[in-house]
Amino acid sequence: MNAPSMALLRAFSPVWRAESLPWVARGCQWQQKAPFSSTEQRMAKKGRGEKKDMRITLIRYHLQHPLTPRPLRFSRNRALRHWTIHRAWRLYQTQLRLNRQLELERQYNSMAAACEALRLTDNHGLTAEDRMKLGGGGGAGDEAAAAGAEGREMGRLYRIAMLKDGVWEGAPIEYARIQTESPPREGWNHAWTR
Repeated sequence: MNAPSMALLRAFSPVWRAESLPWVARGCQWQQKAPFSSTEQRMAKKGRGEKKDMRITLIRYHLQHPLTPRPLRFSRNRALRHWTIHRAWRLYQTQLRLNRQLELERQYNSMAAACEALRLTDNHGLTAEDRMKLGGGGGAGDEAAAAGAEGREMGRLYRIAMLKDGVWEGAPIEYARIQTESPPREGWNHAWTR
């Protein structure tokens, strides 16, 4: 039986790693700054140099290895077909998004107009203009009394519609707790039993 090969051990061993790189990868090594900063790290000794990130070195080594196949490239006609289909898809998506936006805007404007009509309507479904057309005013005393009554009646339906009482009655259970982006303090309840 033959002895096992040491090639794999040499490829992944930190002792052999620097020597196993070809000249292409050695020239592409990236000089890393401090691990969590973009500022230059001050060195304790002058001759030590900057630390090189081995992950970047290995990625570049394997990307530029002679046995790595070249990246796929489209021919001219195929690239043109791809671009045309992609552009048509983007135009279609843009048209859908604009149509959705216009529909939402139409709905919002319709709701705003309905709320404004409710705000200007009294208990009998008449606006101030409709009441004047029907001849709702008499003498000076009647006008003051009508103005006071009109002030209480105008917009009553709007105020009732805008009441926020009982909004949370029968709410779905997922709204019972405030929705947060952060994880809970205790991720899993280990004491829970059926």
